[in-house]
Amino acid sequence: MTDKQLIVQVRPDGTVHAETLGMHGKECLDYIAVLENMLDAETTESSFTDAYAQVAAEQETTAQNWDSTQ
Repeated sequence: MTDKQLIVQVRPDGTVHAETLGMHGKECLDYIAVLENMLDAETTESSFTDAYAQVAAEQETTAQNWDSTQ
């Protein structure tokens, strides 16, 4: 199991780049919100990794299977 990590880069122009590792689904959004609060900043650009999309697809499949058994 991978430890949860929030990797933060502060660039010379003052912008901040953050990346989460070892998190699944929407869990990463909680960490970005904490970072925004700490820096008194807001996200101007974001994207999801392939791992996020995979977890979202697995959750949707589980929900569909549940619905079809009723």
